[in-house]
Amino acid sequence: MRLWEDTPISFPGLGIENIDPPEGFYLFGSDFQVKFYGVIIALGLFLAVIYCMKRAKAFGLTADNIIDVALVGVPCAVIGARLYYVLLYGTPFNQWLNIRDGGLAIYGGVIGAVLGVGIFSLTSRQRRARFLPSADMAGIGLLIGQSIGRWGNFFNREAFGSYCDNFLAMRLPEKCIRGLADTPQIHQMRLKAIEGGYEGFVQVHPTFLYESLWNAVGFILLHFLSKKRRFDGQVFLYYIAWYGLGRFFIEGLRTDSLMSGGFRTSQLVAIVSFLAAIAILLMVLLIKRPNPKNMLVNRITSTQETEE
Repeated sequence: MRLWEDTPISFPGLGIENIDPPEGFYLFGSDFQVKFYGVIIALGLFLAVIYCMKRAKAFGLTADNIIDVALVGVPCAVIGARLYYVLLYGTPFNQWLNIRDGGLAIYGGVIGAVLGVGIFSLTSRQRRARFLPSADMAGIGLLIGQSIGRWGNFFNREAFGSYCDNFLAMRLPEKCIRGLADTPQIHQMRLKAIEGGYEGFVQVHPTFLYESLWNAVGFILLHFLSKKRRFDGQVFLYYIAWYGLGRFFIEGLRTDSLMSGGFRTSQLVAIVSFLAAIAILLMVLLIKRPNPKNMLVNRITSTQETEE
């Protein structure tokens, strides 16, 4: 039996009622369940890599360079995402490999991937030259993966927010929030449900959907802005700023946030990331005034023209 058997999801404002997505499927009649959460993340990763391979040449990279970055970055991202979660959420350290029960944090994933690819890049001068262009490509790819991957939360009935009644409001059975602390916010959600005439259910912000849409818009913006970049690393800073800004506001709606000293940890990380990225962008663009000719792709083009 699935964890959330008979827990339909509705979007009343959109006229969508009683969707009951499965949590996963079983392989060949075995007891091993493949969860759609992982399948969707894998799909997002696959599409991100395909996109990056298609645009690699515009950044002075090759398809093989993208594959190398993916082979190093993905496992480092998983390790970083899990360690970040274990350290900040107080999970017993001997359980850090048990990711099937949940517990991956995107910020840890980004940190892990950057550190892993950074160390890998230090091993040769050619890879060092490709590090920042690779980071630019990764920033766009991450928005693809995150936009699609957030739908894994839909299948798991998780990553939702407090009560709302806007046109995107998502209605869930109350048992989906039983794993959360019984805070005043949760109590208010129950009272609102009773007042609205749907006792036993809660109507919440679908924060997974908000973040998916935010990342999709970010991908479109960065796709076009990347064609106007002036220095290697600029697009990755755009990614940090865009994602940090959106996550700061969306995290404020969630009911499952980790708190640090009265503040939501992810909100603090988000706003610091946003401000740092904006500060670096302004410093480089307004003070250093980079010459686009120094970008890897333009150096490669100039070398090829000289050789001809």
